[in-house]
Amino acid sequence: MLEGIKVLSFTHFLQGPAAVQMLADAGADVIKIEPPGGAFERGWSGFDAFTKGVSVFFLLGNRNQRSISLDLRQERAKEIVLRLVEEADVLVENYRPDVMNRLGFGYEDVKAINPRLVYCSCTGYGSSGPYQKRPGQDLLLQAMSGMTTLSGAANAPPTPFGSAIVDQHAAALAAFGIVAALQSRERTGKGSLVECNLLNAALDLQTEPFSYYMNKGPLWQHIDPPIGSRFHPAPYGVYRTVDGWIAISLTPTAKMALALDCPRLAEFNNSTDPMRKRDEIHHIVYEQILTRKTAEWMKAFEAHGVWYAPVNEYEDVETDPQVLHNQMIMTVDHPEAGTVRLLAHPVRYDGEAPALRRPPPRQGQHTHEVLTELGYQANEIRDLFESGVALTKGTGP
Repeated sequence: MLEGIKVLSFTHFLQGPAAVQMLADAGADVIKIEPPGGAFERGWSGFDAFTKGVSVFFLLGNRNQRSISLDLRQERAKEIVLRLVEEADVLVENYRPDVMNRLGFGYEDVKAINPRLVYCSCTGYGSSGPYQKRPGQDLLLQAMSGMTTLSGAANAPPTPFGSAIVDQHAAALAAFGIVAALQSRERTGKGSLVECNLLNAALDLQTEPFSYYMNKGPLWQHIDPPIGSRFHPAPYGVYRTVDGWIAISLTPTAKMALALDCPRLAEFNNSTDPMRKRDEIHHIVYEQILTRKTAEWMKAFEAHGVWYAPVNEYEDVETDPQVLHNQMIMTVDHPEAGTVRLLAHPVRYDGEAPALRRPPPRQGQHTHEVLTELGYQANEIRDLFESGVALTKGTGP
């Protein structure tokens, strides 16, 4: 769907690469511009996950892209970038504010060369303001945005979400903003500046509880045992069984009483009880769930129409029949890492996921190819390599 759209990617870590990967999956020609040492994510991976020396963190965010490696400290490298800008549709960057300006690739610089360019800047806190120079990282944004205070027991410390959800949501918002700007360009013929930051994304993820707070006041306090949120009625959360755990959500008290065979719970028959007496209801449900095994409760809940779900480990998720049906796990043959498994593009178009056109590239794998497309002659390309302006595969980690 984005075939014919050329994207220049000055991205690293997760927010930027995840955003451009969405565009690449949808058919855009994404050219990743890497420094001599390679993008950060080539040399780091959570869980110390490397496959034959290749970072899984790099593999999960860089498919369907080409890599060109340039030493942007040299003027001739900057000239290459400016030639790319002339024919690009989109430029995406997630360096700290002002880095692109110092390189000569800020929005006003490139807009003068290509007025149709959609320029997307991904930052931690925004391109201006008092926090402009602070490091933007997922955990830090979870903490400062209030997200870590939403879950946990009464005396538990603030609880971070165990995945980079702010990065990933910010990436999706950036991709959405880029596509919206491209659509606007179809009408006006003009490019635009799209700005996406982790702080706004973190707040957007909390639109429900934060809006309740702003319009009614502080949310309910944490209780012990913990309930699933600070604003839902009971029962809501993860409950311990004899042999494990089960999640229960938004089920009327009368229906819950029948499923649990608990007359005491049936006494809460006022429609406002799940809100106003949530602590009492939550404790009764918690105590009752402790009396049977998970499989027994699942059978009872199925019979009574209770909203429930098993609490899965990744070993369970990997083989879940719906996950398999959705084909969310893809197998990729990488020239260095070998066969790796990654999560597929999450959206389906006419029932199909976008095809894998290119595995995540080696650093500078497509430098020669891209320079040739820009019109550089063989002797010029050879000189760029020999002088260290441009780099090809094997020149970085």
